[in-house]
Amino acid sequence: MKIADFKLERYFAKYEFNAPYLLCSSDCESMTIGELLAMEGEDSFEAFQKMWLGYTEAPGNPELRHYISKLYRNISDSQVLVTAGAEEGIFIFMNSLLDKGDHVIVQYPCYQSLVEIACSIGCEITKWEMSEEQGWDLDMDFLASNIKANTKAIIINSPHNPTGYLIPREKLKHLMELANAQNILVFSDEVYRYLEYSPADGFEAACDIYENAISLGVMSKSYGLAGLRIGWVATKNRDVLKKMSAFKDYTSICNSAPSEFLSIVAIKHHDKLIQRNLDIINNNLKALDIFFASYSDYFNWLKPKAGPIAFPSLNCNINAEEFCHSLVHSKGVLLLPGIHYDDKCSKNFRIGFGRQNMTECLAKLDEYMQEIIVK
Repeated sequence: MKIADFKLERYFAKYEFNAPYLLCSSDCESMTIGELLAMEGEDSFEAFQKMWLGYTEAPGNPELRHYISKLYRNISDSQVLVTAGAEEGIFIFMNSLLDKGDHVIVQYPCYQSLVEIACSIGCEITKWEMSEEQGWDLDMDFLASNIKANTKAIIINSPHNPTGYLIPREKLKHLMELANAQNILVFSDEVYRYLEYSPADGFEAACDIYENAISLGVMSKSYGLAGLRIGWVATKNRDVLKKMSAFKDYTSICNSAPSEFLSIVAIKHHDKLIQRNLDIINNNLKALDIFFASYSDYFNWLKPKAGPIAFPSLNCNINAEEFCHSLVHSKGVLLLPGIHYDDKCSKNFRIGFGRQNMTECLAKLDEYMQEIIVK
């Protein structure tokens, strides 16, 4: 298998653990094992220490699958497959369900693996492009007119990385109707689900709407527990689940027992963890609104609808790559240039606001802006 370098991950490999001020992180605030176990009570510490470190069940710990299934409206335990993070879920879906020559429509820009793996397989790709000028909204007429006889899958991501766009319910329903008309698979990356700012905008999982939809979840983003490396897919399509389970035998085989244990604890305390991270996001958004209003001559700020990231753009002569490079080397503040999503996004950059130290990072960015203005 020949696959292009993952541009975003290569960028983070260079800077993530060297830059002191991470202002583009895509996850929410994390915690220690002790803090997580404390949510469950003292007995959980002893239970964790007594864990058996042998092989685990390939589909995932039955108790974990049970709790994951409760995150959906009508998904059973047997319709969940636990994976090594969200990335494995994407990888095994595409390698087990897509073939060379299949046509795939991908919401774009996107996390690179949502398009790159299909490309490496030899699929025909149509990019369902979003634009800042249109508020990152999706053109449903474009989708309808680009479905072909060989369209195998539609790949979506909502809440969206990197824009924070949220597919409206009526558009999501229309999308599923279009897919159902031709029996097309819908792979729905929902790793930021539950981080919608307004309860009225709560995102309905694709697997609850359409039986040929596959919903992707993970502990990394909304829960802020990236170190667990636990993700999952949920679907009513038995054939999809069977093929993905069989392919997993060639990747992780089974999951980490300690990670599954801790994931069970986290999902049992779902409401508390989600509210904790929403509080951080909402407080940080207030600071960002003030910052971007102060520098409206320099930035275009389109406030997101959900999640801990947004995709503002520069309103000046330099491109985002130059801006981010200068910023990280002069102030140690890391932003992610938009070209790591697509060359057309040369003015955009990803900013992250799901962590408690964001205001400290933003203050360093403010210092840098003041220096630019003085110059």
